[in-house]
Amino acid sequence: MTLQGTVYVPPHPLIQHWLGVVRDKQTPNALFRPALVELGRWLTYEAIRRDWLPLTTTTVETPLAPATAQFVDPTVPLVLVPILRAGLTLLEGSQNLLPLARVYHFGVMRNEHTLEPMVYLNTLPAQFDPQTRVLVLDPMLATGGTAMTALTALVERGAQPAYIRLVSVIAAPPALQKITSHYPQVQIYTAGIDPELNDVGFIVPGLGDAGDRSFGTG
Repeated sequence: MTLQGTVYVPPHPLIQHWLGVVRDKQTPNALFRPALVELGRWLTYEAIRRDWLPLTTTTVETPLAPATAQFVDPTVPLVLVPILRAGLTLLEGSQNLLPLARVYHFGVMRNEHTLEPMVYLNTLPAQFDPQTRVLVLDPMLATGGTAMTALTALVERGAQPAYIRLVSVIAAPPALQKITSHYPQVQIYTAGIDPELNDVGFIVPGLGDAGDRSFGTG
């Protein structure tokens, strides 16, 4: 299903299965984290399969004869940007598919009174090659403040919105409207879209605090 042109909810059965697991409040931390890893894996699979990774064509020798083969172009930089903390679980799944990608951590915490994002860790380089493919891993797109902070930092450093894709587990309309209006070229891949936020900015029905449930700190 496609929404607003750049927001995708893949109908993959495994994505929906693991989404159900993380939504369930009875799911223990020991299963919640692996479930997010699986969601990172399958959402990454969906995010990179639509004309994002450039290929190079060459010839290889099979045991019987030469054959034409295509490989991911190693000259095009590939970057993963997990939004800490919970983005680390999605990172594990993404790295299984993209083991050669560079990883730059971006730590953001939310002011519980204003709901505004505050950056506490930024390992992004000063400048990106304009051809760099960037996958941002942010499990919850609620108000959109955290994702917007990361996207703005990336674009300021030369990353091209057309080559940025955003992976999330659950998104809400305020975040999707904010991101797509400011960065219409950024494609968003999410396992589900929930209808609203509560008065403290949590997605409803959502899945609770992804970071606390991932690391057993809630």
